[in-house]
Amino acid sequence: MNPRVSKVFPTDDYKLRLVFKNGERGLYDCSGLLNFGVFQELRDLNYFKQVQVSDGTVVWPHEQDICPDTLYLGSVKDV
Repeated sequence: MNPRVSKVFPTDDYKLRLVFKNGERGLYDCSGLLNFGVFQELRDLNYFKQVQVSDGTVVWPHEQDICPDTLYLGSVKDV
């Protein structure tokens, strides 16, 4: 099982700076999601920045979320 998210910091270019529970840090690019279904609402940068951590993953107020395994495997890890 991959580590879960403990902290999230949104950027102005639709990326999420993530801290995982094992201490690793990563950068996940959400721009590829912005044209699909419920994720289109994230195009509003003010809404995008409302992201929070819940149960080890990231969520937005209208119940959009991203699988924590996707976040871990798809993020570029800080060196």
